[in-house]
Amino acid sequence: MSKRTRNNPVQFYLNDDEQYILDQKFHLSGMRSKSAFLRKLILYGFVYDVDYSHIREMNALLGNIGGNLNQIAKRVNTTNTIYKRDMEDIKELMNQIWQLQKSMLSKQPLIKQ
Repeated sequence: MSKRTRNNPVQFYLNDDEQYILDQKFHLSGMRSKSAFLRKLILYGFVYDVDYSHIREMNALLGNIGGNLNQIAKRVNTTNTIYKRDMEDIKELMNQIWQLQKSMLSKQPLIKQ
């Protein structure tokens, strides 16, 4: 406990309705720690959930595309020959990357100043 950076405990009481609201907001936040949720709420005045699932999906797809490109590169390096089909595959993979990029940009929230 000596390495604890937060040394000031806070305790307060809620009625049943307040506890229910706190539990619901905590659940909706998607956070794993109620302490972290309350700290963020106190420090910033709000807690919001950011959905990064489309980024994880894009990373997985980019990993697949990278694997395909590596297979083509290995075949070219092994045979010292590049085939027309290899070039078509590379163009198709690059097209997929651009489509992923466009899809990602369309899912980004608009930030107004």
